[in-house]
Order: sequence, then C-alpha cells, then structure tokens
Amino acid sequence: MEPEPSQQPAGAAGPPLDRRAELSEFLRTRRARLKPEDVGMPDFGRHRRVPGLRREELAQLAGVSVAYYTRLEQGNGQNVSAEVLGAISRALRLSDAEHAHLTHLAKPKQHKKKQAARPQQVRGALRQLIDTLDGVPAYITGRRTDVLVWNQMAAAVFGDWSEVSPQDRNWARMVFLKPEYQELFVEWEQKAIDIVCMLRMEAGCYPDDPRLSALVGELSVKSEEFRRLWATHDVKEKTYGVKRLRHPLVGDLALQFESFQLTGDSDQMLITYHAEPGSPSAEALRLLGSWGRDASRAGAATPP
Repeated sequence: MEPEPSQQPAGAAGPPLDRRAELSEFLRTRRARLKPEDVGMPDFGRHRRVPGLRREELAQLAGVSVAYYTRLEQGNGQNVSAEVLGAISRALRLSDAEHAHLTHLAKPKQHKKKQAARPQQVRGALRQLIDTLDGVPAYITGRRTDVLVWNQMAAAVFGDWSEVSPQDRNWARMVFLKPEYQELFVEWEQKAIDIVCMLRMEAGCYPDDPRLSALVGELSVKSEEFRRLWATHDVKEKTYGVKRLRHPLVGDLALQFESFQLTGDSDQMLITYHAEPGSPSAEALRLLGSWGRDASRAGAATPP
C-alpha cells in the first residue's frame, strides 16, 4: 500500500507535565531501588525508615552536600552542573538512557518546546523507501509513539492503519486500549513496558507538549495498567530484539526488529521486522505478503 502523508493527530491538548515534579519523582524512585549493600554501605536493618538509600547516603556517594541534593530532589535543577549530574548518575547506578533523562529533566533545552509544536512530516523519499522493502514490515514513528507512515507488509502484520483515524495510529493507544493488540503480542506486558518507557523519555524531552500530556492523561484514566507502569518512572531505549506475535491469519510469528533513528529528524524512527531465513515465521511472512499483493491487484483491502 502507499502510506498516507503524515498528519498531526487530532485531539484535545492537555496541561504541560510538571517538570519539577517529574525530576523529583524520578530521583526519588531511583534512590528507592538501591539498597545500602548495593553501594558498599552498612545496612542497619530495622532502623531504616525509608526504602533504599537515604538522601544523605546518596549525597555522600555523589560528593555533594545533603542540602544541595535535597534541593535537586525537590525539583530545583536550575543551576546544577553537568558534572554534578554525572556524579549523581553514577551514585544512582543510572543507565545511559536514565542519565540522559535526568539531564533533560534538570536542564531542559528551550528549543524543544518549538519542536514539539511543529507538525510531524515524513520526507517523500523515506515513504518511497519503505515501500520498496519487499517482504519486510516497516513503518516510521514520530513523537508520542505516533505511527506516521508504513508499508503494505506492516499493514498485513499489524493491521491496516489507513482504516483508523490519525489520532488512533499511536502505539500507546493501540497497546493499552485495543484488545486486539493485547491478543497480537504474546509478551504484551513487555510491549506495554517498552511503550511507557519511551513516553517517559519523551516527557523528559518535551514536558511542555500539550498533546503528550493529553495522551498521558487519557491513558491514565482509561487503563489501570498504564497508571501502574507510569508510576514507576522507568526509562530505557530498546533499539533491537525479537517480537513474538500471534497473528489471526498465520498463527505464531517470531520477528526480529531493528530501530533506526533518522538523522534528518531525531524524533523519527524507522522500525523494520524480519524473520530468520527458512523458519516458519519467514514462510508466514511470505504468505502474508502474497495475500496482500493479490488483494492490491484485486482492489480489495489488505487482510486484517
């Protein structure tokens, strides 16, 4: 199929996310997950009143004063230096993705607000490129996990997104609000975690994006599972791996995925899927591709 042009999804805007609260909760939850023995400190057992490390213990590990760290954990990161953020990240045993998230929350870049407001557009050459990936499901996502363009094979595997509104072409809405996607993903819980982690990272980059805050608000109201996962404040990047699907037409699929950040627009990702050559999944993809081509020649819709 010929992917539709990118459109700015409709939907009500919401109030911006509270960056100070986000910074405070992120640091608090990262500190709570560390035990004293994890960092070589004595554990006084029953005398501890808080889960994880105390603020003074974390400040000692990072080499900053307790008052300084307390101000930061209260959401005041205005004058914090990159060196101090690095020391705190090391003390908290943060991953690269978590360190980047902490930096975005503490020292937001002013130009990000303008980026969040601009319409999402995909270059015509990229749309043509994914159409040429014969037998390879591929699509491009943008901000807020919006699906912007896709090829015929992606429609055959994940459903024909041309039949739904642009607002609903969003992985977060599909995964948490559409029962058919809960059935499609064998490891649905992991897919849900990955989606929330991506939205958390985006919230750090674009706390003033009203459409992002509206999406988070909508999902928080409609999905108890989303509320639970959102409260963890977990962030991570997952750029490759294996997705196991239970397709309604061809049964079980094991597809390896690769994600590529597009250099022309850092908010856009190209995601491709492929099966191990000679495997049952490869044969299933071939069948889906042939059915899709037959349907296109007949002028019919892609199989659901």
